[in-house]
Amino acid sequence: MKTILLFIAVITVCLQSYAQNNVPSADIQIKSALLAAPKEKRDSCTVYGYSADKQFILLKQGTNELICVADDPSQPAFSVACYFKGLEPFMQRRRELRKQGMNDQQIFDTREKEVKAGTLQMPKQPAVMFVYSAEDKDFNATTGEVTNGYLRSVIYIAYATVESTGLPDRPSGKGMPWIMNPGTYRAHIMINP
Repeated sequence: MKTILLFIAVITVCLQSYAQNNVPSADIQIKSALLAAPKEKRDSCTVYGYSADKQFILLKQGTNELICVADDPSQPAFSVACYFKGLEPFMQRRRELRKQGMNDQQIFDTREKEVKAGTLQMPKQPAVMFVYSAEDKDFNATTGEVTNGYLRSVIYIAYATVESTGLPDRPSGKGMPWIMNPGTYRAHIMINP
């Protein structure tokens, strides 16, 4: 009986370890990250993803204005993003603060202070981000295929308000754009088809 219990315990630990460390290949990460980019721009995007030990790394150097990020294997659900390169300092700072253990509100507050102090730059013009997401069960980590994926668009426009854009501060109808975090450094227009 002890042998059976020991065997079950070893198998359970091995399966949990495999599940926690299972990072798709670089090719699969690139393929799936590019799902967030407009089709005509995919071949030329820069792509970041994760090494086998889950370190954030450059997977593919691109030549256009878009940076794509592969799904984070340590987070639930599937989510990839592609954004204008002018947003990289903003995105990189979030990754740094998250690595330090900060929660979303702490990250928001820290970056706000840094933007106001001029040590973190936001683009002066509107800047786009595309996010493609799905449930875990709808992502095949072996092929990079996604079923039932959902693409939304975000346009960052620092300090924009309801008054400066004419947009509502919440969705007013299916597929209608709206402004989120109005009046802040991270104000952005949400477009959810």
